[in-house]
Amino acid sequence: MYCKGFYRASSPLPRGQLPEKEELTIGYRNWTNLFTISAIANIGFSEDLKFLDQGNDTVVSESMDGSLKKVYFRECLFATAWAQSNLIWSYDWYKTFVRISNIVFSTYRRCWRLNKDRDGIVYNRATTRLQRYRAGEKLGDFFTAMMQDKSGAPHDLEWGEIVAEISIMMNAGSDTTGLAINNALFQLLKIPHCLEKLRSELDAALDEDDIVAPYDKVKHLPYLRARPDESLRILPPVSFGLACRTRPEGTNILGDFIVGDTSVSMSAYVVHHDESIFTDHEAYRPERWLGDEGKALQPLFVAFSTGARGCIGWDSSYLEQTMLIASLVHRYEFALPFPGWEPERRENMTLSPGPMPLKIWRRTTTSESRALDTVQEEAFA
Repeated sequence: MYCKGFYRASSPLPRGQLPEKEELTIGYRNWTNLFTISAIANIGFSEDLKFLDQGNDTVVSESMDGSLKKVYFRECLFATAWAQSNLIWSYDWYKTFVRISNIVFSTYRRCWRLNKDRDGIVYNRATTRLQRYRAGEKLGDFFTAMMQDKSGAPHDLEWGEIVAEISIMMNAGSDTTGLAINNALFQLLKIPHCLEKLRSELDAALDEDDIVAPYDKVKHLPYLRARPDESLRILPPVSFGLACRTRPEGTNILGDFIVGDTSVSMSAYVVHHDESIFTDHEAYRPERWLGDEGKALQPLFVAFSTGARGCIGWDSSYLEQTMLIASLVHRYEFALPFPGWEPERRENMTLSPGPMPLKIWRRTTTSESRALDTVQEEAFA
């Protein structure tokens, strides 16, 4: 939880005053992504990428011939997402469009070059972790689970399949959770009374010296648990659902006949903003997920998709969101550039916001407040 970004904490902002431009020292969107990339690397293959220590996402990319170079993780990831999201929907023509775009358009040419660098990032993570596995390191990570079962019997997966799984994990397991954590704090800062309600719940559960919120202390807090559901409802990181093909003979979906070999999908954003399901759907109201009302809404919550195509990483995403938001909200105060500030958003593979600059300062703890009161009383005695 210690990282270079939070050494940039500044003095408290006087009530009713807007932060100066030079006080907006935290690029929160960037830091959340550095955190989630680092977390998934640790969960997946027990590697510390040191992004939070570095303050940047410089990482090694390895080509198939073994040559190495330094690249920027997010630059490669975002370029890939931008290029693919504009072409991938034309399934039969996708590879042709890739070749044409690489020849005709310089922007696409740069993206496909960065896409190769991204493949190299994944390949280097895989080869590095394989060396550790062969050296006999006993690590309880996702890589080990791919290589063998709990008794140590090998799964005998093909190397290409292992690399593909690592690729999916590093993509889906980092960007979407980073977006969720970014959007979660943004919604809380827009609605101050929700922030104060969460802070009161956390203050009652945590000690003043809890720099990182212990999971056992916060995992059952109802308002903390309701908060990500509401943020993910309003701004699902993946606003569309994974597409499926109907059977050749066609199928009925909710009374409508869909012809065969047709791609169908369901938008999480559309479902989550359906007024007949979520009343007052534009309002950020975590309370809707509490009690019986919340239980009734859970089957209609599709931020992670559902059924056989549902995201297998939802629990790790909730863990990261819970721990980080609880720790930050308990320990720090934040200010957006001005009331009503909104980030730019672009829909690629994800509903991705632009930068989120913040002013940040340490909260005054109860003991610090008492000490200040004592000083003031003595000064006026």
